[in-house]
Amino acid sequence: MSATLEDAIALAAKHFAGITDKSGQPYILHCIRVMMGVDSLDAKMIGVMHDLVEDTSVTLDDLRSQGFSDSVVRGVDRMTHRSETSYQDYVIRLRENELARQVKLSDLRDNLSLDRVLLRGERFQRDLARVGKYVATYRFLTDEIDEAAYRGIMERL
Repeated sequence: MSATLEDAIALAAKHFAGITDKSGQPYILHCIRVMMGVDSLDAKMIGVMHDLVEDTSVTLDDLRSQGFSDSVVRGVDRMTHRSETSYQDYVIRLRENELARQVKLSDLRDNLSLDRVLLRGERFQRDLARVGKYVATYRFLTDEIDEAAYRGIMERL
């Protein structure tokens, strides 16, 4: 039996229960907004689960054993930023998977939403650099800048 969108939502809700974002809001709301920012069913499943492997004990094998399709598992894999990989290399790698690219763009739109951007006094420069990183990544994933320009911007941040 194949896993459904409802299964993906339930899995994300279970593993992000009690977790909040930097502004104190339930983290699952971010996952749901990312899911709502994409169109296809597979992209929605990837969207709601995009941070599971990166931020919880859930593994890609867990997703496979729960019946998620290869396409969804590959998308979640591409969305997973691993510590041994630079952010730029992670973004360039995920760009090769169209579903992951769509989900990352939705993730960036949510992270750049004016009501979510934090510019905290004690972390102002760090927060500003994060916004710059997200904008450069968005421009790269929408083909507005090429890889060399993207890497150059990221090195300056």
